[in-house]
Amino acid sequence: MIKAVYPGSFDPVTNGHIDIIQRGAKIYDEIIVLVAENISKKPLFSLEERLDMLEHSLKDIPNVRIDHFSGLLVDYLRKINVKIIIRGLRAVSDFEYEFQQALTNKKLYPDCETVFLVSDLKYTFLSSSVVKEIASFGGCIKGLVPDYVAEKLYEKFGVKPKGV
Repeated sequence: MIKAVYPGSFDPVTNGHIDIIQRGAKIYDEIIVLVAENISKKPLFSLEERLDMLEHSLKDIPNVRIDHFSGLLVDYLRKINVKIIIRGLRAVSDFEYEFQQALTNKKLYPDCETVFLVSDLKYTFLSSSVVKEIASFGGCIKGLVPDYVAEKLYEKFGVKPKGV
């Protein structure tokens, strides 16, 4: 059984993330979506809220499991005996950062490999930050995130969606 880990903060999960997960689930026997607790980021949603949104968003993909971890990704990989990391690339601007991360992970855990999946064209502009900004003003985020996530965003910002 070949497993892969797809790490991220998922604050919140977007349809771009889900696209990468669905495509990864067709390649690997199991995808572990790992909510990383990144000390350099100040999340809008709590860990529990992010896990809840992922559970709702990914419930129809049978070979996906959701987990969370605080610490080095390579330590988590060793702990569960997985050697494949999936990362999504939206644009060339993502590549430099992701390349550096992949090389660092390889240095720390020589057995691991990072597999890059190029974003679907319709999601190349999409990021959690963009979605949060639009939602904070009540803008329409339909098609950018699952409906459940949209509800949670509007609720978090205390706004009603415009033009939905």
